[in-house]
Amino acid sequence: MKRTLLLAYSALLFVYLLPLVFRDRPAQPPRETETAPLLPAESPAAEEQAPPQPAGTPLPQTIRVLCGDEILEMDMQDYLTGVVAAEMPASFPGEALKAQAVAARSYALSCAASRKHGDAEVCADPACCQAWLSEDRLRENWGADYERNLAPVRAAVDATAGEILCYEGEPIFAAFHSSSAGATEDSGAVWNPRPYLISVDSPETARDVPGYVSTLLCAPIDFRDVILSAYPEADFSGEAESWIGPLRRDGSGRVESVELGGVAVPGKTLRRLFSLRSTAFSLAYTEEGFLFTVTGYGHGVGMSQYGAAVMAREGADYRRILAHYYPGTELVERLKGP
Repeated sequence: MKRTLLLAYSALLFVYLLPLVFRDRPAQPPRETETAPLLPAESPAAEEQAPPQPAGTPLPQTIRVLCGDEILEMDMQDYLTGVVAAEMPASFPGEALKAQAVAARSYALSCAASRKHGDAEVCADPACCQAWLSEDRLRENWGADYERNLAPVRAAVDATAGEILCYEGEPIFAAFHSSSAGATEDSGAVWNPRPYLISVDSPETARDVPGYVSTLLCAPIDFRDVILSAYPEADFSGEAESWIGPLRRDGSGRVESVELGGVAVPGKTLRRLFSLRSTAFSLAYTEEGFLFTVTGYGHGVGMSQYGAAVMAREGADYRRILAHYYPGTELVERLKGP
């Protein structure tokens, strides 16, 4: 009888103490990530970083790239050649191509530090990391011009071998985009703020960029239904010309928000809902419907590729281009690893 009572008391004591054993165990911190519209040269990066590398750590000679469901290990210079060829026209000035090569190298190492792809260090999906094209794809795209187009791209990658942009000793998230509307965007307006991704002037104009200004005309009923799909509380009971309220712009001139049907809709949300080329737009009601007039292409953060081309044509070298679009960063040359 005493043995039975002793066992019962022991069981009750275990049940009582069990919650105390696990109560003070720390929870796993949430993984903080950024998101971006699914457009070329607009890739987000995870905030979870690997331990900082010691100063002077050599660059790896190879990189593991996730291509679809397959992980390919390739030479770093070959990988960067495929990235620059995919992300920037080969006809751009050599100094712009060099700036793109350094940005792509820095970006790849930043992605590798985020550890978001498991055994791979970066992926070839431009909606996630940055675009990459294989030799076969480039030969298919360029045809008889393959060798002529490849030469300046490879030269830019080789001329900047080992060079990366760093901030506080670590490779930067070197975001880039196609073209800006007079100024780049502050990263805090799109993702998380970074001290080297702030709004700066960008020199490209309609003379430099094909399709620099684009328009979208939307019938009132379609415009209303698209907004209601995301904001069912919006009130479109009045006349169509009364649906647009105050429009607010941020420091770069892009749309921060527009009041539609009494609801403040962020500019980046409107860009996604209507597949606009950027958030640098105006919105007006006309006899034909709601008219978006859009300038530039891309999220606007970091280096403008067409802006880099204009700077290069005006005599800037790639170091000056990078310093302009990524202020406060340091161009570091690291030797290749063994």
